[in-house]
Amino acid sequence: MLLRHIRYLLAVAEHGNFTRAAEALHVSQPTLSQQIRQLEDSLGAPLFDRSGRTVRLTDAGEAYVRYARLALQDLQAARRAMHDVQDLRRGSLRLAMTPTFTAYLAGPLLTRFNQRYPGIGLSLEEMSQDQLEAALAEDRLDLGIAFAGQHLPDIDSQPLFEEHLSLMVSREHQAGLPRELTAAALQALPLVLLSGDFATRQHIDRYCREQGIAPQIAIEANSIGAIVEIVRRGQLATLLPLAIADELPGLRALDLQPALASRRVALLGRKGAYRSAASQAFRQLLMDQGAASH
Repeated sequence: MLLRHIRYLLAVAEHGNFTRAAEALHVSQPTLSQQIRQLEDSLGAPLFDRSGRTVRLTDAGEAYVRYARLALQDLQAARRAMHDVQDLRRGSLRLAMTPTFTAYLAGPLLTRFNQRYPGIGLSLEEMSQDQLEAALAEDRLDLGIAFAGQHLPDIDSQPLFEEHLSLMVSREHQAGLPRELTAAALQALPLVLLSGDFATRQHIDRYCREQGIAPQIAIEANSIGAIVEIVRRGQLATLLPLAIADELPGLRALDLQPALASRRVALLGRKGAYRSAASQAFRQLLMDQGAASH
């Protein structure tokens, strides 16, 4: 059974006459009659009583038409929903970010996206890069924001921006420190850092080894929010992406010489995956205004 069979059936039921129904449908009467016969044959029962002057639905036809009308309504709703998805009036987007990006990128970026496309349902997860790439490969995510580098074979990477790490202290603590510190001076500062399983901490550890210093780690934490609060309220320093100091109040960034190497941030997706209108719009937002400012 095809959609046209439903349309033809409902037209004949409405007009009670094959000729008038054919005119309304802009088809010939023989064509209409043939299509109705095909439908009846496929269902194994007559749908119309053709014995009188007017064509009337049989009991079987009455039962079938009731559901045919509902089916047509659902199909029309499905068509509207499809257009709404293409027009970004509705839809969904599954995102993930590695932890440092949720601290400074998720808020402004997702707020802009929601304001522009309020009908798109967003879900955001925070996870490690390995977890993120595995979720993309298994089609449990649409897009992810993480660091560029070596990826799983079926992961596609699109460069976004460079992330720069900086030494950060509280506003009060800044008063007693120079604007620029050497790596040797960093060694004298008590620090609160991310725990060792974070990519950012591993980047910091490599820097310290290269500079031949052993940092004074007073506190380790697996929460950037907790680290920021500890720094803002006390005398400990930290090393975090420079953009965090721009987004969050109470922090001041100091220059390190030599500086930590920057890292390339990338938008990750699964190679060959279907790109929904929502995911394409998110990519475009990142390219146009989201990440370029960092």
